[in-house]
Amino acid sequence: MRVVFMGTPDYATTILDSLVLDKDIEVVALFTQPDKPVGRKQILTPPHIKNYLLEKSLDLPIYQPMSLKDETSYTIIKDLNPDFIVVAAYGQILPQNILDIAPCINLHASILPKYRGASPIQDAILNQEKYSGVCAMLMEEGLDSGDILGFSYLNIEGLTVIELFNKLAILASTLTIKTLKNFKNIQPIKQNACDKSYASKIKKEHGKVELLDAKDVDAKYRAFIAWPGIFLKSGLKLKEISLESEIGTNKEGEILEVGKDFALIGCKKGSIKIFMVQPPSKKMMSVVDYLRGKRLSVGDNIL
Repeated sequence: MRVVFMGTPDYATTILDSLVLDKDIEVVALFTQPDKPVGRKQILTPPHIKNYLLEKSLDLPIYQPMSLKDETSYTIIKDLNPDFIVVAAYGQILPQNILDIAPCINLHASILPKYRGASPIQDAILNQEKYSGVCAMLMEEGLDSGDILGFSYLNIEGLTVIELFNKLAILASTLTIKTLKNFKNIQPIKQNACDKSYASKIKKEHGKVELLDAKDVDAKYRAFIAWPGIFLKSGLKLKEISLESEIGTNKEGEILEVGKDFALIGCKKGSIKIFMVQPPSKKMMSVVDYLRGKRLSVGDNIL
């Protein structure tokens, strides 16, 4: 079968890799986001999935349109004559004329209709879900509202967003192959719109934390560890933490204990251990060195 693949980050790369290796599937083209300037020097950097193709020296046409709404993109895909268009974290909405070319299957990283939208993995962690997963969805013009073709799920308790991304990508790879090969025999299931929820795009300011509930701070840390990280109102970034206790009442930000490589910090409910921090405009350092430099000790407040 002929497949046009659309995707951008490493989640999509893992899925593409499984398609390329399958002898029954011919990936005829990759559509991904344009190269973007990165870092202080604004170096033009290709998406993860494009790098993968270049490093593997795979002879696969790569298209990076700013938008799929132009006639050129439609013509290219139409001429490729795909049996399926597979989409995974592509970053653009497919217009109806492309949806009409072939069945478009999206590998969305949540159990739909929960967490439609841009950041389903982070939101599942933030909301302290016990389970999450990936859905193969038949795309339509609505936002992640198409019929479900299949799903896989797993326990996500305690996982960081990086760990969960990797696990879901592997699940999605298997689910993609299974869905494509059994497509004719699958009876699509409509989503229950009453249960829908949306995961909005993450902004830098979402990383600000208040030390009210230790369990919530830990969830934010695990959800935002890749970006934007978490930080206090002072701007101090908490680079490495762990949940110490979910119970107990403390003063918000009180230093309860200073160990060899950690500081135990009280929240209004529970406590967290902090190992590494980064003050504004400075390099990352151990929390013990930070407290020593600020002349803070047990009984003082880190806020």
